[in-house]
Amino acid sequence: MDFRTALDEADIRFITGVPDSLLKDVCACISSSYPAERHIIAANEGGAIGLAIGHYLATARPALVYMQNSGLGNVVNPIASLADPQVYGIPMLLMVGWRGEMKADGTQLHDEPQHVKQGQMTVNQLDILGIPYRVIDENTHDIVSIMKELVQMALDRSGPVAMLVRKQTFSTYKLNVQRDDSHLLTREAAIKLLIDALPENTPVVSTTGMASRELFEHRKATTKAYDHDFLTVGGMGHASQIATGIALAQPNHKVVCIDGDGAMLMHMGGLAISGKQPNLIHIVINNGAHDSVGGQPTLAENLNLAKIAADCGYSYVAQATTEQEVLQHIKLAVNGKNSAFIEIKCRCGARADLGRPDRTPLVNKTDFMQFLKGVAQ
Repeated sequence: MDFRTALDEADIRFITGVPDSLLKDVCACISSSYPAERHIIAANEGGAIGLAIGHYLATARPALVYMQNSGLGNVVNPIASLADPQVYGIPMLLMVGWRGEMKADGTQLHDEPQHVKQGQMTVNQLDILGIPYRVIDENTHDIVSIMKELVQMALDRSGPVAMLVRKQTFSTYKLNVQRDDSHLLTREAAIKLLIDALPENTPVVSTTGMASRELFEHRKATTKAYDHDFLTVGGMGHASQIATGIALAQPNHKVVCIDGDGAMLMHMGGLAISGKQPNLIHIVINNGAHDSVGGQPTLAENLNLAKIAADCGYSYVAQATTEQEVLQHIKLAVNGKNSAFIEIKCRCGARADLGRPDRTPLVNKTDFMQFLKGVAQ
């Protein structure tokens, strides 16, 4: 609980951010330790910066904003055009998980392909934004003094400062979330139902995280039709717009997007674009959690996503909780002539032995483009 103590000692009164697998233990501790009004899981990292700005304007105290380093792209605009000392001068403390970490000798720790470039450029991003930072790791024993120092630095410079967090910095902390979802399908089962029910030559775009891994595993165990799928291994929240771009270019064929609730919420404005595309089938697997990065809850558990989709222009909308309902609505969506949105309520969790794709993104892209070319002919 040293980090929790450090937050109190530095008088951090508000915390917000987007969960990250590298930060999952400290995020779990924060979720368990703070009331709802003091900790908000944001829809995206830029929104978290906005919340931190609002908190400072009302209290004159810096907030803590946590994120994976991939989220730095989402914070560039609000930091550079609002929080920077040359604009409004808003103090805040960023806690950034360093995926694809660069070591002191210039080599890079092994990580998934989507983290390689981001890991290489993370320090440069902070430097370009003019954000002072401290690197912390498992050998950091003076976190209380570091936290106080950083908060004071933020106040002194009237702008953001950062902690760059290495892998395995925090000890294990389990998030205790009680959910009555055992009666629901698993996400993997829902994906298998969906894929097996689609016409053979249907392009599929799958979202970041477990969904793409489970889709790949299903192809591996069955048809080996890897070329049918574009695995959106990075760029959380953008899978639906990638699918929409394909659907616009190939209007005579159905295109399927397998999305997640957290990803959909991250850039929900895209629904108003994709809902207008008549050959798009948008499937959202809603388990009310950021399941790939620790299981922290999303607001989607208590939202009617199908109704939101209808208001955004989708012609056919439905919610499914059973195998029969999933198959029924997929069939209607495939045979329909307009855009479709199907929300599948699922339980949290994934099997412990779930693998990762063993084909590179470049191979995936090349094969998928060749497949799309064949579909168009």
